[in-house]
Amino acid sequence: MARVDLQHDGAGRCVIVFQGRWTLHDTVPSVGKLALRLESDCRGGAVSFSCAGLTAWDSRFLTFCRSVLETLEGRGIAYDTSGLPDGVLRLLSLAAQVPEREGAAVSRKSPLSARMGEALHAAFAGTISVMEFIGDVTLSVLRMCTGRAVFRWSDTFALLRFCGAQSLPIVSLISMLAGLIFAFVGAVQLKMFGAEIYVASLVGIAMLRVMGAVMTAIIVSGRVGAAFAAELGTMQVNEEIDAFSTFGISPLDFLVLPRMLALVLMMPLLCVYANLMGIVGGAAVGWLMLDINLHQYFNMTWQTVSLTHFGVGIAHSVVFGFVVAVCSCYMGIHCGRSASAVGKATTSAVVSSIVSIVVATAVITFLCNILGI
Repeated sequence: MARVDLQHDGAGRCVIVFQGRWTLHDTVPSVGKLALRLESDCRGGAVSFSCAGLTAWDSRFLTFCRSVLETLEGRGIAYDTSGLPDGVLRLLSLAAQVPEREGAAVSRKSPLSARMGEALHAAFAGTISVMEFIGDVTLSVLRMCTGRAVFRWSDTFALLRFCGAQSLPIVSLISMLAGLIFAFVGAVQLKMFGAEIYVASLVGIAMLRVMGAVMTAIIVSGRVGAAFAAELGTMQVNEEIDAFSTFGISPLDFLVLPRMLALVLMMPLLCVYANLMGIVGGAAVGWLMLDINLHQYFNMTWQTVSLTHFGVGIAHSVVFGFVVAVCSCYMGIHCGRSASAVGKATTSAVVSSIVSIVVATAVITFLCNILGI
């Protein structure tokens, strides 16, 4: 059985006496209790060790000794380790020479001002990094326009199919349901005035101007943006992106540029399709629940919506395509080198894309209001 005691020698020094077996299979005393006795009995004196009664030891004893020495150093108590076994002294010396791994120590809560400063610094550094990434992407687009960008058009066409045709089923479902919801909400109020026909105007303007592009962008950010971030993050973990740089190929040209082109080109087409499906969903409500003739419904929609509404929606979709591409590719390229980092990058890509979509919608709506569009 492991035992530890605190005694005093003839010179008035404190002696920590170890006895018994100190192995992983044995129960060892608490360091905290010994630390309390050291603080009360050994103030101003030196501490030595006695291991004459120690019968067996392993890493458990080594850990205990390391904790005791740290306690003595923390309280400013001098100590003499000559009484410890030679093997323990060599291992303690080796442990002291190896630097502590970053993040291994238990973190202590910093003051509020320090945490606020760190958060502001991290936000500023992140903003600068994103702006640098956008600048690098802009240079990559200029290289493509001058024919100097190194990428494969076959990859671009495959990404066009992935972003466009393969997204049609989910875009169809969500857009039609959005049109149904707008029609339901509008019908509740318009029925009170006998103006059910204006449900067509409500659904048409809402879908063409904003909601078609917003719903499509959110769907694409969850489906395509997450896939781009996970794919690029996995390439970062496998050091494939570093390999491109080693071969003299720009990762932005070969990896980011095709994804940027695919999203910016396909988002307007998906937006037009989402607008159509939303209007069809609203027409279904008008025909089945409000007894509106389909010819009247579509005629009212045609008279209400204009090319201005359509153009504003297309402008939304182009901006959203760029935003989703930047957020997803940035998170993927700057991913850490672990499986958990890939998961965090994917989550961050989707969240940042959706937040950026909402912010961009507010900014564009404000500008349209100022310009009278």
